[in-house]
Amino acid sequence: MNKSVNEEALDILFRKARTYNNWQSRPVEDDKLKAIYDLMKMAPTGANCCPLRIVFVKSDAEKERLKPTLMGANVDKTMQAPVTAILAYDMEFHNELPFLFPHTDAKSWYEGKDAAIKSTAELNGSLQAGYFMLAARSLGLDCGPMAGFNSKKVDEAFLKDTKYKSYILCNLGYGDDEGMFDRLPRFDFDKVCKIC
Repeated sequence: MNKSVNEEALDILFRKARTYNNWQSRPVEDDKLKAIYDLMKMAPTGANCCPLRIVFVKSDAEKERLKPTLMGANVDKTMQAPVTAILAYDMEFHNELPFLFPHTDAKSWYEGKDAAIKSTAELNGSLQAGYFMLAARSLGLDCGPMAGFNSKKVDEAFLKDTKYKSYILCNLGYGDDEGMFDRLPRFDFDKVCKIC
């Protein structure tokens, strides 16, 4: 079985994919959001810890609640986007390990170890976030990830009474190429890689 994707898929996922700031007015259906999750959940994480938690903000009323948490340059593009996903990590992810990693007592690795919980949640949540964006792109959506927001305000507005900590917002929809600037440079292999 050939495990390689074709050139078109590589373009969609990587080579021609962009971070979008402008959005078409086309809606994103809930079924599409569920499909993103069903792909993303297959991402590898340490001890299958799966710390990512997601709030999909779609309605005008909820967007208005999100608005005061955004840094200035991110307001217009977020209000225009059909969906904004709040990506958060769960600081109590280890309580789910008896289900997620049942063959050993992985929960005990983290109990009472706040630094290990935080570093594991951040690292593996970020890994899942990357898969989240690839899943969205593979299903025909464009992404606009950003860190320009007040995470404490987001947590208070959307994640209250949980142990979730927001760390990325990702606008989702069908990107509008109007005003898109040229792709910025990337390093060549030899600049940043070494084969030993």
